[in-house]
Amino acid sequence: MFHIGPYSIDSQVILAPMAGVTDQPFRNLCRQLGAGLVVSEMVTADSRLWNTRKSSYRLNHQGEAEPRSVQIAGGDPQMLAEAARMNAERGAQIIDINMGCPAKKVCNKAAGSALLKDEALVSEILCSVVAAVELPVTLKIRTGWDTMHRNGVTIARIAEDAGIKALAVHGRTRSCGYKGEVEYDTIARIRGAIDIPLFANGDITTPQKAREVLDYTGADAVMIGRGAQGRPWVFREIDHYLCTGDLLPEPELAQLRTVLQGHLHALHVFYGEYMGVRIARKHVGWYLQTTPDGTAFRKLFNQIETAVEQVDAIDRYFDQLVEAA
Repeated sequence: MFHIGPYSIDSQVILAPMAGVTDQPFRNLCRQLGAGLVVSEMVTADSRLWNTRKSSYRLNHQGEAEPRSVQIAGGDPQMLAEAARMNAERGAQIIDINMGCPAKKVCNKAAGSALLKDEALVSEILCSVVAAVELPVTLKIRTGWDTMHRNGVTIARIAEDAGIKALAVHGRTRSCGYKGEVEYDTIARIRGAIDIPLFANGDITTPQKAREVLDYTGADAVMIGRGAQGRPWVFREIDHYLCTGDLLPEPELAQLRTVLQGHLHALHVFYGEYMGVRIARKHVGWYLQTTPDGTAFRKLFNQIETAVEQVDAIDRYFDQLVEAA
């Protein structure tokens, strides 16, 4: 167990924020399946853009379990501070600052991991946001800008000095994107430099890898991103293994079907039929990556236009899998 401000987190497995993935239905599902903390999709710090349909969904935290962690992104200290205040008014209980996203459209605006190049600006941003709200503020970073400039330890010290309450580190630099090997050495060095809770992130997809990374880095928790796409039960698997040393069996078809249908229903309710049907397609694709005839079924599924037909198609597909088993 560790603490972020007044909140006790009783699992060492956290859902990473992912744009276009960690919406409210997915966050709720991951919490149900063992995640100790879930972080929202990235919300722009420019509140002038909050009137869009996309932002309205990202800013909706109604009915979510506590603590509600909302990630904001931007490069202007005052704008980020105001975004933190406005999110606090809308129900956020933890503010997370994005300095880890490697996407060009984010970095080109001097936000995300591009900020790691400017340590003075990092300090100004963190101090401004911490001063703006009474909520705990957390930070997500990479190990540095590129392999020649791994300044993660320096940034971590700046963060702790500014009053940041927890730090998540993806074990690649900004220039690496999501390619190449993750290196955990920098995360281990960061552990030795700060006392606040530390979360290790990057290519952690199995319980065994989670245990290995925690032991190697000394981090308080692992943060799972892409490893949870189509496998939200990975949180329960990792948490169980960390607590007992035993591996849970892979979900049976009946369990997979229940999780998938529940997720499908939540998407349809949250977004409404038109958007829900379309957003469901990518999630179903992830769930069925390894099931028999999954590729052929996904092509048919992606052409379905109504919620009822999507639910019926999933039922028929699993009926066939059960008969063939």
